[in-house]
Amino acid sequence: MSRRPIRHAGGQGARSLVDVADRAGGSVTGPAEPVTVDDLCDDSRAVRPGDLYVALPGTRWHGLDFEEDAQRAGAVAVLSDRPGTRLPSIVVADPRVVVGPLAAWFHGSPSSSMAVFGATGTNGKTSTTHFHHAGLRAAGHRAGMISGVAVSGAGSDEAPVRTTPEATVLQRTLSTFVHNGCTAAALEVSSHAIAQHRVDGVEFAVTAFTNLGRDHLDFHGSMEEYYRTKASLFTPDRTGRAVVMIDDEYGRRLASECAVPTVTCSVSDPSADFRADRIDCTTHRTRFLARTPVGDIPLSLQVLGPHQVANALVALASLVSGGVDAERAAAGISALHNIPGRCETVSAGQDFTALVDYMHNVSGQRAILPYLRRITPGRLILVIGATGDRDVGKRVELGTVAAAYANDIVVTDESANGEDPHSIRADVVRGARSGDRGVRVVEIADRRAAFHHAVADAAAGDTVVVAGRGSDTWQHFGTRTVYFDDHAELHDAILAR
Repeated sequence: MSRRPIRHAGGQGARSLVDVADRAGGSVTGPAEPVTVDDLCDDSRAVRPGDLYVALPGTRWHGLDFEEDAQRAGAVAVLSDRPGTRLPSIVVADPRVVVGPLAAWFHGSPSSSMAVFGATGTNGKTSTTHFHHAGLRAAGHRAGMISGVAVSGAGSDEAPVRTTPEATVLQRTLSTFVHNGCTAAALEVSSHAIAQHRVDGVEFAVTAFTNLGRDHLDFHGSMEEYYRTKASLFTPDRTGRAVVMIDDEYGRRLASECAVPTVTCSVSDPSADFRADRIDCTTHRTRFLARTPVGDIPLSLQVLGPHQVANALVALASLVSGGVDAERAAAGISALHNIPGRCETVSAGQDFTALVDYMHNVSGQRAILPYLRRITPGRLILVIGATGDRDVGKRVELGTVAAAYANDIVVTDESANGEDPHSIRADVVRGARSGDRGVRVVEIADRRAAFHHAVADAAAGDTVVVAGRGSDTWQHFGTRTVYFDDHAELHDAILAR
């Protein structure tokens, strides 16, 4: 997305710095009485005149390192865990804990003025959020959406910077939704966002849990901590109702521990409140019958893959739990024809299937690759990699699982970040070559060249899948950032054959 959503007339107006400090529970250093605050901003590059610059501590930098830039852009004060050297300062113990509720207050608590449907989990968050949005709109709601691939309803559709925005941007965007007449919103919630307090101050009407598998252990440290972070969203002070997929151990645990009214969903457990039955997945559609407390409802999904059954089911259950008409919600979910980077078809007149998908962890692979293997009469050609500065332990397994289904594997660079790209590729290659299925494995560092290699001799009946990045359009290598759109590049590679 652009660094800041466009300002609008829906805010609460300027606030005195003293009032802001009182609300934040902090003390003011420097002159405060004549200072008024027009908005909050945590990015020095996006500060506008009249802003309170929220200087957050980070892993490599502290926001106060950029105080001079913020002042030059027009910031009137700073909020941080220590005083600034140039601006009047509000000092609090932990600015991340403070800024979510503070931004919500500043913008008039926008989530209390509409029904917010949240979705969290390791896989399926983005799809569930898009299903929420589609169902809400079909039911007559003017609905906003904030997902990992799109922001819609804030005046113009935008590409997000991260899955869940920082609290200042999030609350401003929700306020824009309200100003634009939205009665509901769909919000994707990452575990990083929960841990970093980005969604503090958001009142969820319903929150959905999709699943939990190994990912982000570089950040959370253990599966137990990962689970506890997700579970902390399902408390009475944060959400009105919970909808939980119980097809893994963590979902069953969460359903038993929830302290809010809880609805369960499953594609296999007959005891669940919402169940998927008669599942039929083809190369063009996925049909199933939703067994629900309000009757049996048929759905025919245009988005591909059996894994989308669970996402559509949990979205339907969430919407029904939130008071949305079930038939209209199901119609909207069925009508959704595309989710960027999620089994997204790339067509350039070729006689084979080409897809871009975000599957970037082992549980995602296991949800999608068996389906792709089943619908592919020819070779399954898979382009994969792994991200640097992330969970190192999953890299070999990514290669191992890929080799269980693919005929050809091309290992290439995703975003190395601060790591050596060669060592990342080596881990994935080691996993891919560990089996005995005779899989052809090739390592090509350059992502564009890897795409051209993957499609070079693809033939009718084959499926080429570019995995790992989905709709992400930037690669990061140390201090270097490279624009790279997997969908566009795969399209061009096919045309160039």
